[in-house]
Amino acid sequence: MASNNDLIAVNTIRTLAADVVSKSNSGHPGAPMGMAPAAHVLWTRHLNFSSKNPKWYNRDRFVLSNGHACVLQYIMLHLSGYKVSMDDLKSFRQIDSITPGHPELGVTEGIEVTTGPLGQGISNAVGLAIAQAHLGAVFNKDGYNIIDNHTYVFLGDGCLQEGVASEACSLAGHLKLANLIAIYDDNKITIDGDTAVSFTEDVELRFKSYGWNVLHVENGDEDYEAIEKAISAAQKNSSAPTIINLKTTIGYGSLKAGGHDVHGAPLKKDDLIQLKKKFGFNPDETFAVPQETTDLYKATAEKGAKKEAAWNDLFKSYAEKYPLEASELTRRMEGRLPEGWEKALPTYSTSDAAVGSRKLSETTITKLVEVLPELMGGSADLTGSNLTRWKGADDFQHPSTGLGHYGGRYIRFGVREHGMVAICNGMAAYGGIIPFSATFLNFVSYAAGAVRLSALSHLRVLNVATHDSIGLGEDGPTHQPVETAAWLRAVPNLAFWRPADGNETSATYLVAILSQHTPSVMAFSRQNLPQLQNSSIEKATKGGYVLDDIENPDLTIVSTGSEVPLCVEAAKLLKEKGIKTRIVSMPCIEVFNSQDTKYKLSVLPSGAPVLSVEAYSTFGWGSLSHDHFGLKAWGASGPFDKVYAKFDMTPEGIAKRGEKVVAFYKKRGQPVFSPLISALDDITE
Repeated sequence: MASNNDLIAVNTIRTLAADVVSKSNSGHPGAPMGMAPAAHVLWTRHLNFSSKNPKWYNRDRFVLSNGHACVLQYIMLHLSGYKVSMDDLKSFRQIDSITPGHPELGVTEGIEVTTGPLGQGISNAVGLAIAQAHLGAVFNKDGYNIIDNHTYVFLGDGCLQEGVASEACSLAGHLKLANLIAIYDDNKITIDGDTAVSFTEDVELRFKSYGWNVLHVENGDEDYEAIEKAISAAQKNSSAPTIINLKTTIGYGSLKAGGHDVHGAPLKKDDLIQLKKKFGFNPDETFAVPQETTDLYKATAEKGAKKEAAWNDLFKSYAEKYPLEASELTRRMEGRLPEGWEKALPTYSTSDAAVGSRKLSETTITKLVEVLPELMGGSADLTGSNLTRWKGADDFQHPSTGLGHYGGRYIRFGVREHGMVAICNGMAAYGGIIPFSATFLNFVSYAAGAVRLSALSHLRVLNVATHDSIGLGEDGPTHQPVETAAWLRAVPNLAFWRPADGNETSATYLVAILSQHTPSVMAFSRQNLPQLQNSSIEKATKGGYVLDDIENPDLTIVSTGSEVPLCVEAAKLLKEKGIKTRIVSMPCIEVFNSQDTKYKLSVLPSGAPVLSVEAYSTFGWGSLSHDHFGLKAWGASGPFDKVYAKFDMTPEGIAKRGEKVVAFYKKRGQPVFSPLISALDDITE
C-alpha cells in the first residue's frame, strides 16, 4: 500500500515541477505532474541505479521519450542523489545550465540518451534492450547473470504517432525483448488539444499485434499499487516487451488539469497557489522538499549503492572463474579497442582488381568482425545489396524463432531505416558495442532525425550507405542521391565519407571506429572503381590529400569517390593541352577541416584555381573550391556509364570545364588565393 510518505513525495514532485517551469517561464509542467506517481513508484521500488556511480554498467536504463517532460527527470535525478542540485533545477532552460529544455546525453549526469524529437527515445530504448540481450547472451554464465538490467521508458501520445516509434516497436516485438518495459502516459492530450482530433487508434491492440505484452492501469493518478503490480508483472514476463497503458490526468492538481493549456506553459500564479494548498504545501514557499521526501530518496539511493556493491562482488567472483570473459567485458565496458585491431584493415595496390567500394566495404567488415567482437549491426532489408553480412555470421534473433540467437551479431532490421539508426543510437549509448546500420545512401534521408541525434549525442554509429550516386544507374532518380551529401555535410559532428578506392575504404573504417564520439555515414559505390596510384590508408585518414602532384600547377581538381578516377583521366587530357593539373582526393570534408591550417593549405594552396567535381549537388563546395562541377537536377535511369555521359560527368567533360576555369583566371590576371583563406576563420598565408 502507498504510505503517507509516498503521497508526500509524489506531491513534492508535482509542486517542484510547477515551480521549476514557473521560474524559467518556459517548459512543460503537465506531463511531469501527471506522471509523478509512476516516476515515484519506478524509482523507489524498481529502478536499479547507483547515483554515486551513474555509469555502473549493469544499471537499469531509464529513457524519457516524451523529452519535453524533462523537468520530471531532472527532479528525480536531484532527489535520488545525482549531481543535479536545487540550483540546477532553478536554472532550468538557462544558458550553460545542466538542465536544458530537453534531456541531452553528456550534459546531465544520469541521462542515458538525448530525447525531445518524439519517437526517438522509445526507439533508442529498443537499442538499449538489444545491447543488453546481446551482451547478456555473450557473457552471462550459469549462476552469473552479470548483465541482466531492464530498460524502462516513459512515452506519450506524440511518441506513438511518430513513424520511427512504429518501426522500432515492431522490431522489438519480433525480437521478443522482454527486458524492455514502456509506460505509456495515456492522458489524451497533445499540443493541438484532445487526441480525438487526430489519434483514435487502439494503441493496446496495435502493440498486441506487434507481439508486445500489454498491461493496463486505469487510475495512474492515484492507484500506486496498480502501478507497482503492473511493473512487477512486466518484469516477470520473459517472452515479450511490455507496454503499460497508464491512464493519467495531465497537470493533475492544476485548475487546467486534463486540458492542453497545461501541456506547455507555466501555471498562472493563482493556480500555483491553490495547487500547493491542495497538496499541503505552503504557497509562499518555492522549491520545497519535505524532510520525509529527502529521507525516502536517500534510502532509495543507499539501496541502489548496495545493489551495485553486490554486483561488484558477483563480478569479482565471475572474474576468478571466467578470467578471459571478465577481461574482455571489462575492456568493452571501458571503451578500449583491442590491441592491434587496425592491422586487419586490407591494403591495395594498382595491380588489384577494380571493384565497387560496397564490395571493398564488405571485405573490410569481414576482416574487422574477426578482431572487433563489439562490431554489431545489419541492414534495412538490403543485405544482398549493401554486402554487410559476413560469411559465418549468426543473426541476432530470439532463440525460439530458430533463425538465430541473442549472441548473434547480425541484425535484420527490415525496411525500417529511421528505426534502424535510432536503435543503433541506443546500442551505442549502452556501451560495449560499436553498432552499424546499412541502406542505400538515398534512404539515409529516411533516417535523418536519428542521424542528427547521433551527432548531437556524440555517439559512434557507423552508417553504411551503398549505391551512393547516379552511378547506381537503372533505378533512376528515385534512388540516386544528388542532395543527400550536402545535408549530411552540414550536420555538425558528423563525418560523411566517400572513399575512392580500397585504401580509402580502409581509412574510412579506421577513422570511423577510432572516432568514439562522432558518427559516420560511409558512402560506397555500386559500380567498379580502380585502385588508385598514390592512395594510402595513412593519407586518406586526414580526410583530404594530394593524390597526384605537379610543380607549378595551372589547376587543382578536388573530388570524391567514384569521380576521382574520372578526374585522374581528365588530368591526362588536360596535360595534352599543356595544362598542368593536381588531383586532390577528399574522402571526408569533416575530417579534412579538422586538420591544422598548414596541412590544409598544402593540399589546397594559393597559386592556381581549384575546381571541385562530384556527381551531386555542388552545394557546400564553396569553402573548398573556386568553381564547382556537379549536378543541377535529378539523375536519370539507365546504365551507369550512360547516366554519367548524359550529365557530361566524364573525363572529357571534366577536362573541358577545367580548361575553362584555367582560362578564366588567367584572363583576370590576378593572384589566385586558396579558397581556404578566410578573414572570419583567421586563415592566412
